[in-house]
This record gives sequence, structure tokens and C-alpha cells, in this order.
Amino acid sequence: MPTHWKPQDEEYLIPTAEALMASTMALMTGHVQTACPEHREAMVAKIVSNLTRLSADPLLSPGFQTLLWSLRQRWSHQGSPATWARAAAADGGFWHASPEAIQ
Repeated sequence: MPTHWKPQDEEYLIPTAEALMASTMALMTGHVQTACPEHREAMVAKIVSNLTRLSADPLLSPGFQTLLWSLRQRWSHQGSPATWARAAAADGGFWHASPEAIQ
């Protein structure tokens, strides 16, 4: 177990690309497990956005970047034109509004 991790920690100290990859895999898992078309569309758009960002990461090897771009192409066939419009508008930003209050 890494020395910087403690059982009570809820945060993990990992490089940005690894965090983005982990969140992308979580979205892929969620996509498979949900039946709601609205959620699936949003997940596909975010997966493609994440794969696009990862494939351009200069710290990843050219071969791995190519693999990610290929994976991005395959996922891009899962969404609708409305999904891609939303993805293009929100790429690099938040995909939802913050709540006005937190309980």
C-alpha cells in the first residue's frame, strides 16, 4: 500500500492523467450498468471528452495516445448529435450547475 495513503483518507494523490483515466473507466462502468438513456448519453459525451483530453496528454507515450484516440473514435459512435453539441460546449468545463445550497 502506498506510504502517502491512510485508511481515513478519501482523497488519493495521483497524477492528473491517471485521475482522468480512472474517472473515465468509472464512467464506462456506469454506462454499462445504467438503463436511463439520458444518463447514458451524458456519460458517452463525457467519456469521449475525457479520451480526447487523454489522447493529447504529452506525458503519455505516442502509442498509448494512439490507443486512446482509437478508443475515443469507437465511443463517439455511441452518442447522438445533441450529445456532441453539449460535449463541445462544455469541454474542459463543468457539465452541470452547482447546487445553490448544501445540506
